[in-house]
Amino acid sequence: MSVTEMFGYIQGFLDVDQEIREDIRKVVQTLEQTAREILTVLQSVHQPSGFKEIPSKCVRSRDLFCKVRAQIADLKTKFPSEQYYRFHEHWRFVLQRLVFLAAFVVYLETEALVTREDVAKILGIEVVREKGFHMDIEDYLAGVLIMASELSRLAVNSVTAGDYDRPLRISNFINELDSGFRLLNLKNDSLRKRYDGLKYDVKKIEEVVYDLSIRGLAKEAESVGSK
Repeated sequence: MSVTEMFGYIQGFLDVDQEIREDIRKVVQTLEQTAREILTVLQSVHQPSGFKEIPSKCVRSRDLFCKVRAQIADLKTKFPSEQYYRFHEHWRFVLQRLVFLAAFVVYLETEALVTREDVAKILGIEVVREKGFHMDIEDYLAGVLIMASELSRLAVNSVTAGDYDRPLRISNFINELDSGFRLLNLKNDSLRKRYDGLKYDVKKIEEVVYDLSIRGLAKEAESVGSK
């Protein structure tokens, strides 16, 4: 085989690879659009009137996750299953965003941390690598950290809406989350940077709680909650 023929043969492989990446890119774009739709629904909970609509917003978001599952099912068909990590970077960011959105919905419903297994069910993917398209632990943790930032914002907006009890509950949850992350020996650089941001979220929420305490609103919220 001549050099020209050899490189022509290699070009064939490159063309196939490029076609796969283009097919993946198109599906990822639809996933990103659906993620934006879910985020738009959930953003309304930050409005003063939005707190009363939290249950209906969660139901609407759950409905949109049906689209996510269908789109991920389509994505699975666009590349050889054994080459997951070869193309992982194409969907890593949107997957982390979807983890965040699923975790935020579950928190709004239960005020508890969603498990990796439950997020996988919501998204229609696996947690075990050998079973195919799955969720890496790093992607799960990154999504949870994005949710922490969203909760710090919710704590501030809760005060504006006159809900003085919610920031206290958010503070307890975020402190538990921070304690959990402290148990981990994080090696992933990007994940480590995200975790550093959690410290600022903890501080921001503590400032909200402190302000409520100074104004006597924290005690008022506790007394109302105990009745």
